[in-house]
Amino acid sequence: EGPSLGEGKKSVAIELIIQPRDRTLTEEDLDKLAKSVIANVEKSSGGVLRG
Repeated sequence: EGPSLGEGKKSVAIELIIQPRDRTLTEEDLDKLAKSVIANVEKSSGGVLRG
């Protein structure tokens, strides 16, 4: 929380550990996974990605 974020907003960090056992992930796999995680967080919390 703080004035730099805007009124009524909070900053939250999420850390994921991804360890597939069957293959090495490609950049495309990681991009798809990241987009999915971001979309699910936005949908479930109403949060938005800063950037």
